[in-house]
Amino acid sequence: MDKLQIDSDHYLSCTYNDKQRFISYWHQVQGILELKPEKVLEIGIGSGLVSYYLRLIGNEIVTMDIDARLNPDIVGSVLDIPTQNESFDTVACFEVLEHLPYSSFHTALSELHRVSSEHVILSLPDANWSFGYSFHIPRLGERSWMVSAPRLRNRRHHFDGEHYWEIGKKGYSLKKVKYDMRCAGLIVENTYRIFEQPYHRFFVLRPMP
Repeated sequence: MDKLQIDSDHYLSCTYNDKQRFISYWHQVQGILELKPEKVLEIGIGSGLVSYYLRLIGNEIVTMDIDARLNPDIVGSVLDIPTQNESFDTVACFEVLEHLPYSSFHTALSELHRVSSEHVILSLPDANWSFGYSFHIPRLGERSWMVSAPRLRNRRHHFDGEHYWEIGKKGYSLKKVKYDMRCAGLIVENTYRIFEQPYHRFFVLRPMP
């Protein structure tokens, strides 16, 4: 079996695309649509489901990935995006930056800032504790809320072949990540965790004027 088939099997397998990941896909799509974009750049295409759906409902979206075998529109690295300044009003980068050493975080954020004219939306793994509560009220439907809390003792992150770092691990606090976003010229408009998949923390960012 060649590498292309291996990549395809990975991103399209039921093991990769479990229920929680599909929930994350929904939030990725919803997060983008709420920004009412005219032209979107999606960095890191994975299974391609997000870009496929957005195109299906009429959105203009360009995909980019470092792996040409995934057939993105643009082949390139988030550390050196091969497009002009402010080429897209919205740039999406979901579950990508943790696959790079944290020393590259500022460079990647600066590139996202450079090519976006209005918004950057991304998600990162958050290893902090979360406590969720959900109940159903007749006629009103389901009500749910989640409380996030730092771990009593931050664990040191060990590279697992995939993630170099995660929010909530020792040395990678949420406060530090938000501070480094500001240092890269990005204002945090909103950040939130998904109730059904709290491991994914979303950030809606706006380039500083």
